[in-house]
Amino acid sequence: MPPRELRLIDALWALNARDDQLPPDFHHPDADWRIWLVMAGRGAGKTRAGAEWVRALANAARIKGRPLRIALLAPTLHDARSVMVEGESGLMHVCRHDGHPPRYEPALRRLIWPDGTIAQIFSAEEPDSLRGPQFHHAWCDEICRWREGGQTMWDMLMFALRLGEAPRVTVTTTPAPTPLIRRLLADPETWISHAATAHNRANLAPGFVERLHARYAGTRLARQELMGELIEDDPDALFTRQNVEKGRCTAAPPLKRIVVAVDPPAGRGPAACCGIIVAGRDRRGDIYVLEDASLERAGPFRWARAAVSAYYRHAADRIVAEINQGGEMVEALIRQVDPAAPFRAVRASRGKIVRAEPVAALYEQGRVHHLGVFTALEEELFAFEALIEAGKSPDRADALIWAVTELTRPHFPPPRIHVL
Repeated sequence: MPPRELRLIDALWALNARDDQLPPDFHHPDADWRIWLVMAGRGAGKTRAGAEWVRALANAARIKGRPLRIALLAPTLHDARSVMVEGESGLMHVCRHDGHPPRYEPALRRLIWPDGTIAQIFSAEEPDSLRGPQFHHAWCDEICRWREGGQTMWDMLMFALRLGEAPRVTVTTTPAPTPLIRRLLADPETWISHAATAHNRANLAPGFVERLHARYAGTRLARQELMGELIEDDPDALFTRQNVEKGRCTAAPPLKRIVVAVDPPAGRGPAACCGIIVAGRDRRGDIYVLEDASLERAGPFRWARAAVSAYYRHAADRIVAEINQGGEMVEALIRQVDPAAPFRAVRASRGKIVRAEPVAALYEQGRVHHLGVFTALEEELFAFEALIEAGKSPDRADALIWAVTELTRPHFPPPRIHVL
C-alpha cells in the first residue's frame, strides 16, 4: 500500500488498540460511566490510551462545532509536559497526522486545536490552580503519585467539571493502595480496565519484559508494577505506604550532615542494580532522603563515578559503601574516581531485616522524610520482606538503610586548626 494510506491506517486507533485501551462506550454504547480507570503495568500503553481518548474528544468537538475545555493533570508539570504532551505516546505525537493538530503553548500550559478546543495542563502539586477554571472533561495521569495522596486535587477537579451534559474523566495509572484509588474503585460510576506490561511487549525494547520478570518475578512489586494489580499493603510490613506518605515533603531545612550510601550490585546480570541514595540529617535528628541516584546494569566505574558525582552535587560529608560483595575493590574504585573523597566502608554482620528494623521505626515515628517521590525506591521498601524471601536483592532499599544508619550514628567532626 502507498505510504500515505499506511500512515492513515496507523492513525486509526480503533484498528490498532487493544480492547483495554478503548473507552467503555466503544464496546458498550449504553455504558453509564463517569470515570474510566485504566490500571496497568509499566509500559502497558495506558498513556497512549489516555492521549487517544483526548484526541477523539477533540476531533468529535470539531465535527460538531462545539469546542471543549479539557484538563490534563499529572503529578508535576514536568510529568505533564514530558509524558502527556511531548512523550512518545503523548498528545503531540498521536495528533501529528491529524488534519487539524493542536498548537502547543508551553508558556501558557495549554494545547489549542484550530476549532477552539483547549487542553490545559495542571500539576497535582498545585490544587488551588483549579479554583476558577471549568471543564467538560479531564485526563488524569499517575494519580497514585499525586501530592499528599491526591484527594485534595481530585476534589478540586470535581468542582471544576461543570461544563456540558456529561463531564467525564479518564484516569491512567500504575495502581497503588492509596485512599484515592480505593475511593474510585468504590464509585459505582467508575469503569475499570486492566492491562499488564507483557500485553504491550511488541512495542517495548527487546528483552525488557524478560529482564523485569527475571528480577521481580514472584514478588508483590511485580504484581503491581508489571501486572497492574492493586496490592494492598501488608499491615505487618516493615515499611508501609502510610508511614512514607506521613513524612513526605517538598523542601528540606538546613542539614547538618549529608551522606551518599552505595550498595554495590551483587552480580553482573541484566537485573543487577547499584543502589545509590543521598540523605541528610537536620539539627533535630530527622532524616531527609534527597535523591535516588541508583543505576541499573552499570559497570563498576560507571556507578563509582555516579556516587562521586552525587557526593559533589549535594556537597556531602562522606560516601558510605557496603563492602561485603566487593571487599577492598569498592573503595579502590571510589579512590580511582576521586582519591580525596571521604569514604567509609561498612560491612553487613546482621541480616537485612534486622538492619532495617531501626530504620523502619524511624519511618513509623515520622522522622524520615522523602523530598518528593522516589517510585522505584519506595516500591522496594514496601516489598522489602517479599523481595528477600524471593531471593532478590532490594539494592535501593539497602542503600537507604545504610544512609540512615550512618546518619544516626554518633558523629564527631575532625578537629580543625584556626589561625588567629
